[in-house]
Amino acid sequence: MVTSTSRLLTAICALAGSAAAVTPLKVQGKDFVNSKTGDRFQILGVDYQPGGSSGFSKDSDPLSDGDVCMRDAALMQRLGINTIRVYNLEPTLDHNKCASIFNAAGIYMILDVNSPLTNGYLDRTAPWTTYTNAYYHQVFGVIEAFKAFDNTLGFFAGNEVINEDATRLAPAYVRAVIRDMKDYIAKQSDRAIPVGYSAADVRDILMDTSNYFECEMKNSTSSRADFFGLNSYSWCGDASYKSSGFDVLTQDFSNATLPVFFSEYGCNEVKPRIFTEVQALYGEEMTQAFSGGLVYEWTQEENEYGLVKIDDDGSVTTLIDFDNLQKQFNKLDISRITTSNSTQTSVTPPTCDPSLISNSTFYNAWNLPEAPSKVSDYIKNGLPNKPVGALVSVTGGKIPQKVVNHNGKEISNVELKVLASDAVNTPSPSNDDSSSSSTSGTSTGTATASSSSGASTKTNAASSLNGAPAVALGGVSGFFMLLASLL
Repeated sequence: MVTSTSRLLTAICALAGSAAAVTPLKVQGKDFVNSKTGDRFQILGVDYQPGGSSGFSKDSDPLSDGDVCMRDAALMQRLGINTIRVYNLEPTLDHNKCASIFNAAGIYMILDVNSPLTNGYLDRTAPWTTYTNAYYHQVFGVIEAFKAFDNTLGFFAGNEVINEDATRLAPAYVRAVIRDMKDYIAKQSDRAIPVGYSAADVRDILMDTSNYFECEMKNSTSSRADFFGLNSYSWCGDASYKSSGFDVLTQDFSNATLPVFFSEYGCNEVKPRIFTEVQALYGEEMTQAFSGGLVYEWTQEENEYGLVKIDDDGSVTTLIDFDNLQKQFNKLDISRITTSNSTQTSVTPPTCDPSLISNSTFYNAWNLPEAPSKVSDYIKNGLPNKPVGALVSVTGGKIPQKVVNHNGKEISNVELKVLASDAVNTPSPSNDDSSSSSTSGTSTGTATASSSSGASTKTNAASSLNGAPAVALGGVSGFFMLLASLL
């Protein structure tokens, strides 16, 4: 006879191997959708590059310091962020702690595969000179470093490569990079991870750029972008849907057949920023064309776009822009914007044709360059000496860094809350200076997360950020409910 104690121990062992992780997203028509439930996913995001370009090197990038990520993820939970974008990454560094922290916090990651270092980017003026085998050690290295994380939403193959300074052939090279990345993911990843492009808001060529990446090529279906990002700063101060030109953008992208979102937004010509564009972006008109957006940017740098200011000792000041954005997020009807819509998911892309391109200066052919000599081998056999990413255990709780608001008042209750399995962080009106963070999912500040969902993910349930063992039990309340049912 099996005793209650034995059954309890068996259940605990089963739970220890379970995942407190977000669910991978997939592209369906013009929406990102939850791969389990089919619910629509709208990006409530922020661009995350602490220290700016000078904060990146071969020895350090935004996702290589677990203590910093823990601090920032806890604050992002309060704000209501569900996605970050990271521009510069060094694939050889250890990103397991940071990726696991954001996963536990219910926050997805969109990652640029390029870097400003040598062999890390495409030269827009002569892309054929940088489209090399060495370049793909950076591109495929980032894929390898992050493919195991369920909260890896997607990869950007390029950022503002195509603009007034770019050579006419630049679009073909970027689309070739998308092709090579998608072919690599298809062979070397256990799941499909979307790949897209982030465009500058150059209106003369914006729709040509979108059409170029969106259309389907009969002989190269893998080169089609899975999503399209737009860096747009046309809404400044207390503008309006029409005065900002958001109405034009909505019309332009209303017939898109892939997810479109603002990969950067948040004009700071008028300070402080009040973020009234949030209500338009997530309003009924724009959500038919856009999948949300990422505010530029998390930390205060010389350009003064920050939501928070980081002091030399690691302490944080939440700026007035943080509070203003939080108030706008808290007004949103999350239920409405995440409701699935069959008209959004059933669209089909157009066939590539020169008629899709209206500007005479834009490249109107889809003759993509052949991949560099060793790339086909990398795709078939994997990148040599590739990095390996795997989720590690995360223990939630109060962060050690001091946090004050823009008035100098200390915020004493900032904590990382490990969400229940499949939960995503959402805004909550209770997240203010006098209340604790409240996020979606059944969780507590002392819960832990140990692995990604999916059998293929490697689990390190015996390690945690502070070196102490941690076990994923799906939240304390879930544990006691289980205990009561077994005894």
